[in-house]
Amino acid sequence: MTTGKLDRRSAAVLIGGVAFVLLLRFVVFTSKEPAVVAVADSAPLAEKHLARMRELIATVPGKDRVASQVAVALASREKGMLTADTAAQAEAQLLEIIRRTGKDAGIDVRGAEEMKVNPLAQDYGEALVSVSFTCRIEQLINFMADLANRPELLATSDIRISAGSAADKTVNVHLGLSGVVARKLVPAKKGPASS
Repeated sequence: MTTGKLDRRSAAVLIGGVAFVLLLRFVVFTSKEPAVVAVADSAPLAEKHLARMRELIATVPGKDRVASQVAVALASREKGMLTADTAAQAEAQLLEIIRRTGKDAGIDVRGAEEMKVNPLAQDYGEALVSVSFTCRIEQLINFMADLANRPELLATSDIRISAGSAADKTVNVHLGLSGVVARKLVPAKKGPASS
């Protein structure tokens, strides 16, 4: 096989072009001065870095101690939470606390008007129960004192007192009581507004 005159000419142009590009790259556009490389880690800089790391490492036991103290304090405070597997169980437990405490104060608490569980901050929920009853004022004071002394985390969310029977010296009480529960008991919001 012989190569034609056109193929020889194309090969010569190709070789000349490659030589021209190499000449430009390595001869014309090269930097005449060598690049100065800065020393990344000098001895004093490394010593300062080492000293800073030692300071940080020295604070770790203190931070661990504080974290364990906070965990113990949190565990002691969470002992007062209502423990239940479902929202209905938490509401029933709160209602039972109201009934038992009322019975100890001589108050007959029968039915519940409202029962629900709402979110309370990011990690907790709040079980709410509303009840109504009639009692004497000293029974109400003893009842509220007994509720305040309970180990559970309870709070009065609503209380309305109105006059009852003047002859019996009673008052009508509408009481809303809430207790802290785990966040998992809060029902999930449904619909487009939930996120």
